[in-house]
Amino acid sequence: MSEVVAVIDYGMGNLHSAGKALEKVANGQQILITGDADRIRAADRVVFPGVGAIRDCIAVLQETGLDQAIRDVIAAGKPVLGICVGMQALMAHSEENNGVDCLGVFDGEVTFFGEMQDDTGSKLKVPHMGWNQVQQGMAHPMWAGIADNARFYFVHSYCVTGLADEEVAGYCDYGRRFAAAATRNNVFAVQFHPEKSADAGLTLLENFLRWQP
Repeated sequence: MSEVVAVIDYGMGNLHSAGKALEKVANGQQILITGDADRIRAADRVVFPGVGAIRDCIAVLQETGLDQAIRDVIAAGKPVLGICVGMQALMAHSEENNGVDCLGVFDGEVTFFGEMQDDTGSKLKVPHMGWNQVQQGMAHPMWAGIADNARFYFVHSYCVTGLADEEVAGYCDYGRRFAAAATRNNVFAVQFHPEKSADAGLTLLENFLRWQP
């Protein structure tokens, strides 16, 4: 039987583009977009995407029981990939929406970029939107075939800080240095959108489909 890769559908992700990108690099795996907690638990790999406000994200996950499904999949040792708000939701807490407790898979904090300036003193735009370099923080199978400082596509106003050094798989600079990728055991999470990041993004998704943590 072919592997099943569940893309979590909780009404807050660009599921069409993520699903299509995964299908493009799949090698016999079935890409399943689903909001069914039992099917997510039964899957071999899980992708947790997300866009929008963290308060709404966490509320929907709790209302549907998908928060526990995500914890169960992680506890079972299955590969999990968080994307954008999916990454932020895996942290302990976000200051967005006057403060929201998240899933607590990592101890990191999600903080607002705030008022920032570049090296010339010009005000940086928030959200951080567009292509930026990601400096790899460690050797990891998810970076296979991807050059250090490769460019990925970002869209976000909040960023992850406060992780332990050994959990930061990649860094990005935009007025301040923040975690562009985080990892612990069978979880890998990225702030950028691999499905919008051309060849480097497709390579990362392909690596996820092969990763054996």
